[in-house]
Amino acid sequence: MKRRQASHLGEPVTPDLLMTPSDQGDGDLEIDFTADRGNWTGKLDFLLSCIGYCVGLGNVWRFPYRAYTNGGGAFLVPYFIMLTICGIPLFFLELSLGQFSSLGPLAVWKISPLFKGVGVAMLIIVSLVAIYYNMIIAYVLFYLFASLTSHLPWQHCGNWWNTDLCLDHHAMREANSTMPLNLSNTVSPSEEYWSRYVLHIQGSTGIGDPGEIQWKLCLCLLLSWVIVFLCILKGVKSSGKVVYFTATFPYLILLMLLIRGLTLQGAWRGIQFYLTPQFDHLLTSKVWIEAALQIFYSLGVGFGGLLTFASYNTFHQNIYRDTFIVTLGNAITSILAGFAIFSVLGYMSQELGVPVDQVAKAGPGLAFVVYPQAMTMLPLSPFWSFLFFFMLLTLGLDSQFAFLETIVTALTDEFPYYLRPKKAIFSGTICVAMFLMGLILTTDGGMYWLVLLDDYSAGFGLMVVVITTCLTVTRVYGIQRFCRDIHMMLGFKPGLYFKACWMFLSPATLMALLVYSIVKYQPSEYGTYRFPYWAELLGILMGLLSCIVIPACMLTAVLREEGTLWERIQQASRPAMDWGPSLEENRTGMYVATLAGSQSPKPLMVHMRKYGGVTSFENTAIEVDREIEEEESMM
Repeated sequence: MKRRQASHLGEPVTPDLLMTPSDQGDGDLEIDFTADRGNWTGKLDFLLSCIGYCVGLGNVWRFPYRAYTNGGGAFLVPYFIMLTICGIPLFFLELSLGQFSSLGPLAVWKISPLFKGVGVAMLIIVSLVAIYYNMIIAYVLFYLFASLTSHLPWQHCGNWWNTDLCLDHHAMREANSTMPLNLSNTVSPSEEYWSRYVLHIQGSTGIGDPGEIQWKLCLCLLLSWVIVFLCILKGVKSSGKVVYFTATFPYLILLMLLIRGLTLQGAWRGIQFYLTPQFDHLLTSKVWIEAALQIFYSLGVGFGGLLTFASYNTFHQNIYRDTFIVTLGNAITSILAGFAIFSVLGYMSQELGVPVDQVAKAGPGLAFVVYPQAMTMLPLSPFWSFLFFFMLLTLGLDSQFAFLETIVTALTDEFPYYLRPKKAIFSGTICVAMFLMGLILTTDGGMYWLVLLDDYSAGFGLMVVVITTCLTVTRVYGIQRFCRDIHMMLGFKPGLYFKACWMFLSPATLMALLVYSIVKYQPSEYGTYRFPYWAELLGILMGLLSCIVIPACMLTAVLREEGTLWERIQQASRPAMDWGPSLEENRTGMYVATLAGSQSPKPLMVHMRKYGGVTSFENTAIEVDREIEEEESMM
């Protein structure tokens, strides 16, 4: 308010975006963004959104399993090394791109129009993932509602969906506590509830025979899309407030589950199984590949979500600090989730009288079969089951918000005149379209389609996207120029660590991952079901689609230019004329010449005439201008 009053009195005013973060205070951000694009309404919105985006279902059902199958506690060694080499640098790179340009995954490729296909590939990948990811949220909603009862429906056999193979392990154990159970050729009540009642998979013979729509799942899927739409209705202004709950409440539930698990008899058996170091595993390449994959997918690099969230930041937001908070917080959350899961599995192992490895599974099997079965053995089992699935719901929704916001932002930034004024209607249209495309997942054979999407939608295509992004920014655009942009934005340049990772270590590691995934390719399967060749081919084509659009868009960009082939490639590789910070007061050095009507090559003088005074970030502008002059004189 004081700044506004001063402007009426003719006194010089320093705009918010040129102030240091400490000068801006802790209140809400009151900054006018161009063309009503929108922005975060508070400083914590961005940080919590990134935490919610990265900390998802994979932290609960993928990390613990990968840890115990790859050396237990020894797995943490390659895990943190890969976090240092790939996770942190790539996370910071994507945030820097988004915040510097204030553009989404498509429009950000003004940095080098030749590679705009990378943005299109991001959009394809995130769209395919969003379709099946919301189906998983629908499963969670189904179990959440099923937990609102005095007795969990998957607790005992004897229901219409059970078969003769169903064995109530808990009841048998109570009947004869001295005899170990023989689990061979038997099925638990929770497994038959999942496969025969929830999925109704017996109604399908395979992926080519989807069967009928299961309306209970269809309604849950519809509800999940309605929740997502309502939360992203006003863009980051609405989703940024929702994450205050969805990003923090899972930690409270996780802490409750962890404390409850540690107090159970036999909990130490599961934890010991989870963390016992087997250092001989470190000599195998598989462990290092698994660690890199876990880092790669859990941080969500390459999906465009991080770039989208950062594009709604103020220009001088301290994303350097936020990078370390989110990446290290994500790793710690994964480890804590492992303790919560395996303490309960250890108790389950002792109750059943079987080894831990016979009750531990990965993926949906852990969330919808093993852990629900463990809940039936606890007092107040519906309460603990409800808490567990409510935690999964909040974890899943955060990631889904990011996926949808990425799609909406990318297209509205590309066509702002048509779509930005009708962003709410456009968001609803996308939700309806994806709900309709996801109906195949609610059929009897829907799980087969979900597995196919999960295996191929974000596989090698995602690695190609991240490798191309890294090489384009560092080699085509130029590492020195990119570091200078960060200097202009944050007030300091990235150190040798980030430069080395961006230039060599991260691309080399991702290349190794890509080659490994191709060499070790294995056809998709679900339990004992093997997918037919046509389904495998469909999956491969789905994965290749995101790769094919990159050279296709490169060809389009080259054809739009004039001159010889090499001249066209050079012109298409250069940044667009309007590439740079979105607001005039943030443009310095080379970027001032791209402003409409700008005549002065010295933007600092423009700042001083318009606002008066010199801020700390304008001192940075002086340094950047001096570096540019020195480079030009040397050339």
